[in-house]
Amino acid sequence: MLGAIFGDIVGSIYEFSSIKTKDFPLYNPEAFFTDDTIMTVAVAEHILTSMDGTDDTDDEDLPQILQSYGRRYPHASYGQNFRQWIHSEDSQPYNSWGNGSAMRVSPVGFAYPTIEMVLEKAQATAQITHNHPEGIKGAQATAAAIFLARHDHSKIQIKSYIEMQFGYDLNKTLEEIRPSYQFDVSCQGTVPPAIRAFLESENFEDAIRNAVSLGGDSDTLTCITGGIAEAFYRNGNGDGVPDQVRTYVEEKLDADLLDILNQFTQRFINT
Repeated sequence: MLGAIFGDIVGSIYEFSSIKTKDFPLYNPEAFFTDDTIMTVAVAEHILTSMDGTDDTDDEDLPQILQSYGRRYPHASYGQNFRQWIHSEDSQPYNSWGNGSAMRVSPVGFAYPTIEMVLEKAQATAQITHNHPEGIKGAQATAAAIFLARHDHSKIQIKSYIEMQFGYDLNKTLEEIRPSYQFDVSCQGTVPPAIRAFLESENFEDAIRNAVSLGGDSDTLTCITGGIAEAFYRNGNGDGVPDQVRTYVEEKLDADLLDILNQFTQRFINT
């Protein structure tokens, strides 16, 4: 979850001003958290407050929690349909295939004990708005990659599972993707490149640089990549997640968002 939020913040200043290079200041003082972070924290709060002793959650309150966060942070860069949904009294899904379902799902990959539950709960967090099959698939693929990464699976194993389970083509390299890649808000146009950015990374920070260097919807690409990279690199791979990442995120978040991040980290990650 920390990695997803860090990715969102780093990518924020490139969302509408894309770059096609890995050579940029990673800890930019001008960067800020976006709707990706807000909704990620909303999902985390839902899990914290609703999970019972059986490692399950009652998902009935999830739409209200996401709407509450959206109304609390009204000036974030939500998509038009999602903004309307936030303020709707009839919180029905609107068949979205957008990448919003994948950007907010990282807490699911960290919180649940089996891949079956991860897939079920990723679908639950997606379908309250993004009930199009591609919207659900993008959330499930992202959460599954995080789950596998935190449970000692190799990059080869993660790649194979995602390709077999979801039908994504993860063979195209970043060098092949980057030249023609453009702003794309779909799950199918965002999740595979974001996973590929992780697969080609040498360490956590390199994964973030890979994702930003693609251009496009940088904050969401990097949010997705960051969640997977955190799970993988803090799990005994490479040099882990640098301490500076948490310090940087703590400086950027307000007290309410940081409190949920800390509670979630303590309960589900630092165990």
